[in-house]
Amino acid sequence: MQNQFDPRTTSVNPATVGVPRAARDAGLRSYMLSVYNYMTSGILLTGIVALLFFNSGLAAQVMQTPLQWVIMLAPLGFVFAMSFGINRMSTSTLQIMFWAFATTMGLSMSSIFLVFTGISIAQTFFAVAAAFAGLSLWGYTTKKDLSGWGTFLIMGVVGILVAIVINMFLQSPAMQLAISAIGVLIFAGLTAYDTQRIKSMYAHVAGTDMMGKVVIMGALSLYLDFINMFTFLLNFMGSRE
Repeated sequence: MQNQFDPRTTSVNPATVGVPRAARDAGLRSYMLSVYNYMTSGILLTGIVALLFFNSGLAAQVMQTPLQWVIMLAPLGFVFAMSFGINRMSTSTLQIMFWAFATTMGLSMSSIFLVFTGISIAQTFFAVAAAFAGLSLWGYTTKKDLSGWGTFLIMGVVGILVAIVINMFLQSPAMQLAISAIGVLIFAGLTAYDTQRIKSMYAHVAGTDMMGKVVIMGALSLYLDFINMFTFLLNFMGSRE
């Protein structure tokens, strides 16, 4: 959801002017493939770390101590650091930050194995993977301008966060169910919106030093869309231990 390089508010990169369409299309495909490769590798790393941490027995122990808050909040710290420090960091530094983020997310996500059955986790993962692929493909190919969705969806994310905090005190199962259902819809919309936004950025960063950074931040956006959609859907339909 990072908007530092929103293509609708910046001018076209002069480096792309006069470049043959076939070359631009090939460059765009390579660019998007890099984004998806980073995102997929990050999710794979998160899953491996989560499973190993759970199987080691450490997850059950750590999640009963104050250290759980460090593990849960660490990924958020990486997201803020990457988002606000992108102009100061090198591409290699952002890469390291991305892999560190994916690792800490794995430690945090290990808690789902303590709550939900392995079958429901697997079923939800594959359902989200199929939905994500379809939504991202639509966002990539549609001619419809999705930029108008941005403000609405971001406001929805803020609303969801407020509702989650409120329900921490209310402990309402009905409210939790509603939050999960709405969360799935919001991040489904963000998947299509972010895909189109990331695709549109190519014309503005191709051939510049920013391209590698935008690839990583684009992968981070799609990673967050996938993980949040997975988490909300798991809370909505997952079978508990």
